[in-house]
Amino acid sequence: MSDSPAAPRPPGPGPQADGDGATAPMETRPQPDAPVCSPPSHPPAVEDDFQFLLCEGCRQESPHLKLLTCLHTLCLGCLSENKPVGQCPVCCTAIPEANGIPDMDNLLFTNLQARLKVYKQITSPGGPTCSRCRGEAALVWCCECEEFFCAKCFEDHQWWHKKKTHKVRKVEELRAESAHQFLEDTRKSCNLFCTSSSHPDQSRVCSIYCQRCEKALCCSCALLDNQHAPFRDIRSETQRRQEELSSMDRELRRRRSGFEATYASLQGEAARLEEAQREMRELIRQRVEQLVRLIRQEEEELVGLVEARQEQGRRELARELQHVEGVLQRMEAGERLVEKMSLYATEQEMMDMQPFIKGSLQELQRMQLPVAMDRGQPGDLSECRTRLQAL
Repeated sequence: MSDSPAAPRPPGPGPQADGDGATAPMETRPQPDAPVCSPPSHPPAVEDDFQFLLCEGCRQESPHLKLLTCLHTLCLGCLSENKPVGQCPVCCTAIPEANGIPDMDNLLFTNLQARLKVYKQITSPGGPTCSRCRGEAALVWCCECEEFFCAKCFEDHQWWHKKKTHKVRKVEELRAESAHQFLEDTRKSCNLFCTSSSHPDQSRVCSIYCQRCEKALCCSCALLDNQHAPFRDIRSETQRRQEELSSMDRELRRRRSGFEATYASLQGEAARLEEAQREMRELIRQRVEQLVRLIRQEEEELVGLVEARQEQGRRELARELQHVEGVLQRMEAGERLVEKMSLYATEQEMMDMQPFIKGSLQELQRMQLPVAMDRGQPGDLSECRTRLQAL
């Protein structure tokens, strides 16, 4: 073995097979002056471009993302805490499962999160370390094993998988790619493995699709089991499914315009209702203020009318009180004068003053008592009562 460790070159023509049909390890080695890691040519911050991978409830990454029938993606935490259970917390669509946890995992988002973490390792300042020895800086990444290898561990990897063709990429090349390009390349490099229990190590790649069973098969399973038929190439089936989804998406886009128009119409109607409610509230406020002003004005007029009537009654009562008081004072004076006349008057004084006193007393005798009436409820207040009843 040479002093410098072996390292891969960029993927090119397929490796040559040796005499026993095995694939020989790659012979190229890294340049002596080639740096192990260099800064990427683009900014590593890719979080903003992949916000769609987050849970639509808590906006956090989660390894357990569930795809609802309404096509919203939520983590188990949001679905467990969702109240009420049984409906999507985003659009309130009912969840068919009784426990509120959908059966379908969002494998696309979960796998993209995992591959995006690999890309973040590649573009990190220190770069990734070897997945095998955990100490050396990684030089290559195996797309099939999805692991990083240093030069020494890569030689062991190539020897162990000498009968297989594993696509490997230099870490330097991957660092120069964008996150979108990395995810696209890793998607194209993935293979679909047969899930048959006869080879659980997933060593056989599926290339056939059974339309009756609606599942992918490897060539061995398709040939040994005569229950599988008719067959279709797996790439044709995936392409057909993608075209089916695209066709449905186009139809939904066509129908979406109608829903958008209805939504806009409903929004306009809601806006009109809100405007009508606002105008009615304003009209009620203005009318109430107008009524308050009118009532205040009526209050002032009625209070003025009552005060005028009360003032008139007070003046009349004062005059009557003054008149009665004068009569009482005259009677009291007459009583004193008559008493004094009987005690001290001479015959001459009696003859001279008696006619005058007699006339005054006769005038007092002719006076009538004032008519008693309820001064607290004057009859003139009936107008006030009528106007109050009208209010």
